[in-house]
Formats: sequence, C-alpha cells, structure tokens
Amino acid sequence: MKNYKLFVLLLIGSTILWGCGKPTTPDSIEPEDLSGGYKIVAEFHTPGYSQDVIKKDNLLYMAQGEGGLLILDITDPTDPQTVSATVEGVRGYSAKIDMKDSVVYLAAGGFGVTVVDVSDPYEPVVTFSNLPMKPSKSFYIMGDYLFTAISEQGVYIADISYPTQPDPRGKTEAPGYARGISVTNDSALMLVACGEVGLSIFDISEFDDGWGVFPLVSWTDTPGYAESIALVDGASLAFLACGTAGLQIIDYSDTLNVHIVGSYDTPGFARDIIYKDNKVYMAAGLGGFQVLDVSDVANPKLIGIVETEYALGLDIDDDYIYVADEETGLIVISIPK
Repeated sequence: MKNYKLFVLLLIGSTILWGCGKPTTPDSIEPEDLSGGYKIVAEFHTPGYSQDVIKKDNLLYMAQGEGGLLILDITDPTDPQTVSATVEGVRGYSAKIDMKDSVVYLAAGGFGVTVVDVSDPYEPVVTFSNLPMKPSKSFYIMGDYLFTAISEQGVYIADISYPTQPDPRGKTEAPGYARGISVTNDSALMLVACGEVGLSIFDISEFDDGWGVFPLVSWTDTPGYAESIALVDGASLAFLACGTAGLQIIDYSDTLNVHIVGSYDTPGFARDIIYKDNKVYMAAGLGGFQVLDVSDVANPKLIGIVETEYALGLDIDDDYIYVADEETGLIVISIPK
C-alpha cells in the first residue's frame, strides 16, 4: 500500500512539474528587429515583373520585364496610382531603366534599347525599338551621351542630344561581362562592373563626342559577380554590388594600385546599389532591401534589412526608398528620421 501511495504522489508531482511554465522554444522567441527603422509603407502589385525603377518629380517609371514600361503617380507615396502602361512597341524583356528629360531608355538584352517619349505620361510613345546596342544590360547618362553596358561586347556610346533619337557612336571592349557603368565627376574615367572579372577603369578624357579611343588603365578582380556600381563625389571610392559576395569597396585614387579597402558579405545576391550620405542602399534579390553604414569604408556595418520577395532595383529620395521587386511589384519604404 505504501508503495502504491508513493507511486501516486510521484505521478502527481511529475504531472504538476510537466504542466508548470511555458517552455522556451524558437516559436516563442520574438524575432529580432533588423529593420533599423526602415519600414514598408506601401506595396503595389504591378502587372509585369518589376525589374528596375527611377523616380522623377512625383512619378515613378518602372521596367517590368515583358510588361514593358509602367508609370505610377506617387504624389502620396503610401498610395501609388497607375498613370499608364506601355507594352506595344516595347520589345524583349525590359530589365533596366534610365531617363533624360522626358525620355525613358529601357535595356532589353538581345532586343537592344527601347526609347519612350513620356512627355505626356498618360500617352507614352515608343520612338525607337531594338536600337542596335545589344545585349543591353544597363545605362549611365553623362550630359548628352548614353553609355550602355552590353555584356561581353563592352560599352557602347550614343549621342542623345535629341533624346528620342539616339545616335550610336563609339564602342569600347571590356574584360568580362559589362553590367554596370559610372563616370567620375570630371568625366575623365569610366568605371565598369564586369561580372566575374570585377572592376575595369577606362580613360575617357579624350572623349571626342563619343568617337574617342578609351584605353583600359586599370583592372582589379573582385569576389562574386560585379553587377552595379556607385561612386562617391569628391572621393576616389567605388561601391560595387557583387552578387553572392555582397558589397565590395574599391579605392581607385591610384590607378596603378586599385584595390579593395572594405567589404561586407550581405545576405542574398547583391544586384543594385545606390550611395548617399555615407550609406549604401542595396537590392539583394532574396536578401531583400539592405542598408549599410559606410562612413568607415574599412568596416562597413549592416544597419537595416527589410524582407522582400525578390528585390532587383531601387531609387531613393529624401524620405523614401522605392524598390522594384520581381514578385511583389513596387515596395515603398520610409527612411527613419
């Protein structure tokens, strides 16, 4: 009998202990907030697969793959509204976008460049399709000249004094696969993100209306796949989005000794990059939208992540970041004050 009572007491005690408290499991732990104060304030599901975005005044212009060009009104950034969508005459897969005055340029790979007059944003007009600068990957505009990265073909230059009718000029070969372009403020150097080859630097000081000979003056290997490039005004620093290798920071003050001075292995696949006020803003595919503090270039710090489905391109103003996300469409993110 005593043994039976002891067994019952032990059973009751173990039941009480088992039922007391809530076990600490991963499901009960609040996820750490890594946003850094950057918050999504609007999502807009676009009819196409959003690839890139550029903002001008109160309008957004979006390259959306086979969906051509989409224009949105963001007078209220928390409530984007469709202005127009242009598909007819836009050939190929529009992946990158740039703009001069009231003219939009769309990079469509093997279908070259599409030119769209958006002086009336409600009735855009395609003025040129399949412009033979291909396979077009991205753009850079310097005054009246359009630089187009054309992958293994290097960089093509066109005169856009008449923005709706580009006039192809010279071309320069680049090692690797030209993906992103930027030019220094003094228009002396052109820097090209060249895929698996890294960063190439060309002397364009003898520009000759785009017909000049542009010698390769330096090259440096980078890890990952160099996709996009941003320069710093007044400093010889280049920030590269390098795919799986994240952010790579290059010092090119001495073209005989171009070298990496800092890096950050960000999550995802770094695709597009903007530099502003000691911060780098990055679209990183499955890694979403990311912000890095680069005030100390030797020690970049990740200070914000906003999860998105598949971030590919972005633009920024003083208050918001606009992300082209292939799955979601447009994502508007507020900048913390």
